[in-house]
Amino acid sequence: MQAQIIDGNRIASQIKEELRDRLTKLHFAGHSPGLAVVLVGEDPASKVYVSMKARECKELGILSKQLDLPETVSEEELLKNIDYIQADPKVHGILVQMPLPPHISEAKVMERIEPDKDVDGFHPVNIGRMLMGAPGILPCTPHGIQELLIRSGNSPEGKDVVVVGRSNIVGKPIAAILMQKAKDANATVTICHSGTRDLAQHTKQADVLIAAMGRPQFIKADMVKEGVVVIDVGMNRVEDPKSEKGYRLVGDVDYEAVSRKAKAITPVPGGVGPMTRAMLMANTVRAAEIAFEKSQAKKH
Repeated sequence: MQAQIIDGNRIASQIKEELRDRLTKLHFAGHSPGLAVVLVGEDPASKVYVSMKARECKELGILSKQLDLPETVSEEELLKNIDYIQADPKVHGILVQMPLPPHISEAKVMERIEPDKDVDGFHPVNIGRMLMGAPGILPCTPHGIQELLIRSGNSPEGKDVVVVGRSNIVGKPIAAILMQKAKDANATVTICHSGTRDLAQHTKQADVLIAAMGRPQFIKADMVKEGVVVIDVGMNRVEDPKSEKGYRLVGDVDYEAVSRKAKAITPVPGGVGPMTRAMLMANTVRAAEIAFEKSQAKKH
């Protein structure tokens, strides 16, 4: 059986194309969306992610601002900077690139960003809305995973979905999104993690398997059933002497072996990554629309 390759680049392009009409309306109303990204420290991976986000903004005509702060910046100073950026009416979305240095509380930073400007979707108010199934800004990677499933013809509706990983960024929110009583959700979701006994017993039941634990090629072919749909969220560097860089990128799934059993699978890279950035653009546009709607309501 030849697995369907779920092409994240293609689906991300579709989503960005759909944003253009909404962007035109906002530009026409004099309300062009703006995204501010805060980068603390010199983490090379974070720098790459931030530059990719800036490129996506440029491609869509979204105003992009970047604030670079040293790793030694105090928590208080970082929070003051967030307050200053939030006061700028041209900034509709704020993203603080994670991870942050150990002396800064990620939770405090998340809570400082106003819910309507929280384009990461991690503010407790947005998390609460997501759990309730109320309209709000959804976290980028989990929402991107749902879109990958829907747009590749693998709707999670009524399926057994197994999520391996319980992070606040992917595992918990994707479970909350897919279990909602809503179209393209309604899944029966199991979350597995490092405390799960006999992991394979659970993963073998999955119609849809979402691997998000950050362990290279951990999910093997004998852990999945024939015809499974696999979303691989992992992005791990493994040594590869044959590569110019000395390493290559692999997911959390043993792609070669698992793809021979799967109905559909995401590649790494080129699967979930482009979707995360596309959903960030969608969230920024939505944040600008919310600000515009509020400004119109004040006039009437």
